Amino acid sequence: MTLLDHLSELRVRLVRSLIALTVGFFACYGFAEELFNYLMLPLTRALPSGAKLIYTALPEAFFVYMQVALVAGAFLASPYLFFQIWAFIAPGLYDEEKRHIIPIACASALFFVSGAAFCYFQVFPYAFEFFVGFATDTIAPMPKLDEYLGFTLKMLLAFGLIFEMPLFAFFLSRLGLVTAQWMRKTRKYAILAIFIVAAILTPPDVFSQMMMAAPMLVLYEISIVVAAVFGKKKPGADGEDGENTEEKDGDAEKPGPDTIVQGD
Repeated sequence: MTLLDHLSELRVRLVRSLIALTVGFFACYGFAEELFNYLMLPLTRALPSGAKLIYTALPEAFFVYMQVALVAGAFLASPYLFFQIWAFIAPGLYDEEKRHIIPIACASALFFVSGAAFCYFQVFPYAFEFFVGFATDTIAPMPKLDEYLGFTLKMLLAFGLIFEMPLFAFFLSRLGLVTAQWMRKTRKYAILAIFIVAAILTPPDVFSQMMMAAPMLVLYEISIVVAAVFGKKKPGADGEDGENTEEKDGDAEKPGPDTIVQGD
């Protein structure tokens, strides 16, 4: 495919993804208020009795529901969206690998939703209790609606993306771009990069950074195992083994000094 063909293919995939995202948005907009109330549960359980969220701009609540519907639509359409991503990459794959596009797309959506669920059920309760724990008799928590929504949606999307790490390790190792040995050698750099990414994606506090960095470290170790099990072996490895085998066979065929050769 030429460059123009790739750009045309990218345009088609983007248009289809936008259509799927629009359909997901309208499908979820009717339940935006219920979805937002469910999204608020971890915070309302941590807030003192009688505390409520506030908004200071008149259209703020309307746009909050729009954002909730948009993100919920993205999660709803995630299998199709990931299929479009992998289908765009498919022309560079072998025919055998192209047959696994649909399972890989479904697995991508599953990991994406699992990451968001982990954030909602495991990270949010502890994070909100930690933040609200600084309230006193003179300091009352009054979270702002758009700020809370921006924080939660960013965290949900970030955890959904980082849970794709083992799947990307599988894909890249199958292509021979990364190996388990290389990932082990670069582990210290990966740990540094993980903490940098966690610091960028989370609020400026150590607690939130650790809550994101810890699962990323575990996922990196899982990715090493995935690369070791499913990764391609280097072509040179078989060649070296073959050469060593031939050398051993050749050495075995050579007569030793004590060997009696017929005809002498």
